[in-house]
Amino acid sequence: MESIGALNERYGIPGVAAIVAGGGRLPVVRVSLALATADVYLHGAQVTSWRPAGDEDVLFVSKESWFQDGKAIRGGVPICFPWFGKRADDPSAPSHGFARTRAWTLDAVEQRGGTVVVTLQTTSDATTRASWPHDFTLVHRVTIGATLEMALVMTNTGIAPLRFEEALHTYHRVGAIESLRITGLDGAAYLDNAAGGEPGLQRGDLVMTGPTDRAYLDTTAALELIDPTLRRRVRVEKRDSRSTVTWNPWFVGALALTDLGSDEWRRMVCVEAANIKSDAVELPPGGTHTMTATISVAPLSGLG
Repeated sequence: MESIGALNERYGIPGVAAIVAGGGRLPVVRVSLALATADVYLHGAQVTSWRPAGDEDVLFVSKESWFQDGKAIRGGVPICFPWFGKRADDPSAPSHGFARTRAWTLDAVEQRGGTVVVTLQTTSDATTRASWPHDFTLVHRVTIGATLEMALVMTNTGIAPLRFEEALHTYHRVGAIESLRITGLDGAAYLDNAAGGEPGLQRGDLVMTGPTDRAYLDTTAALELIDPTLRRRVRVEKRDSRSTVTWNPWFVGALALTDLGSDEWRRMVCVEAANIKSDAVELPPGGTHTMTATISVAPLSGLG
């Protein structure tokens, strides 16, 4: 990998975007615009901060997170690929695949009007083929502005069809998990991983009262996080995503995570665009699939 100085010389935009040393001295693209600021790590192609002008950060990152090769960053938007959760046929394989712990290649940092687009790429190699025997190119295109848009572009560069799972595993920063409401899932069927994978049907808004780990399947609806503590509503719109995952470990689960502070579960929730389980994507040779998530934020007025 190029040095941080060389990357900044090649891709930096004076006064707008710089490649600097972030946590663990890992290279991060730091974007500063009138509309928003953001951080995008080359490690995992992971967005760790998006702060619209005049607002607090929309994303959560644990103060206990590791920032080192081979470890996932706890927070922001980790990329789960090419499987989600534990791999069914190999429990020893890394949870959520290998994309989130790899160093990606920075392809471009471009200013487009009032936004900045950061493009990163990773491809198959001997390491990935050892655990997943397919050839691919995976691109993450992040558009930073008044909204945050993330597009995950997967191309099958091999000679055989393949099947994969994916998720933009977004950690949202919230004021208090107990008072949060999530709209947009009413009537959606889900698998409750906190209850051994039992099926369920969402009735009304999702309000978390304990450990939550749900995979909502066959749902394309936009979601809103209604946060009365931070007085804002965060909207998540998605394209070519048929699954939505929601997760909070609650206090018992948080105690088992060494890279999450014991009380931090109160100030975060994962709500993520995904294609997992029966919604996994099948791609023919040469085929391309793009999943997009767009996040926006607005003040919460009245009772929300």
